[in-house]
Amino acid sequence: MPKRILLVEDEPAIADTLVYALANAGFEPVHVALAGAAIARLRSEAFSLAIFDVGLPDGDGFELCRELRRFSDLPVIFLTARGDEIDRIVGLEIGADDYVTKPFSPREVVTRVRVILRRQSPAMFAESRSNGYDAMPFELDGDGGRIRYRGRLLELTRYEFLLLKLLIEHPERIFSREQLLERVWRDPAEVFDRTVDTHIKTLRAKLRMVDPACDPIRTHRGLGYSLDIGRFS
Repeated sequence: MPKRILLVEDEPAIADTLVYALANAGFEPVHVALAGAAIARLRSEAFSLAIFDVGLPDGDGFELCRELRRFSDLPVIFLTARGDEIDRIVGLEIGADDYVTKPFSPREVVTRVRVILRRQSPAMFAESRSNGYDAMPFELDGDGGRIRYRGRLLELTRYEFLLLKLLIEHPERIFSREQLLERVWRDPAEVFDRTVDTHIKTLRAKLRMVDPACDPIRTHRGLGYSLDIGRFS
């Protein structure tokens, strides 16, 4: 499926040109003109990257990026008519991945999008592929500490991330509570078995928010937990 790109730009001529260039390059561009509309779409839909104009009628791209960073690590490119170094520094410091000054070539923007996605795109686990699980709907960015499920970025705590990462890396393998405590928690002596159960419960809730019909974490009574590939549809 084509990667969805959210373009937030209030100048129709620029927006039309970029939408055409992105679509022609094989992406699925979604255009909105206002920051309010952008944040609503970002909270409810899955995107691979966002392009923010710095100057918007109902705010600015910097504030939009700050709001986005409260719940997502989605890659961001800024578009701006201002070329001052301080603006570029501010944009990068608040979490942008790149900065393009107007006027620009649409081809340049498309190239920057490709470069960022190539760098940021999480890879499917080699172990899963070697075991024949090519359809496993999890994607991992180990360096960035992020996991996507069916294309949606999961909002995970540190231990939720480490726990789910371990299960995905070893699909179908049953881990006892003791094994999970030893592998995931920094000091397992200070936590209890119930800690694992609590984190499994919150993980299941977050996965159901993406796909209510699927419960991929399987409980094996008296044994522990595993990621059940057979439950993926």
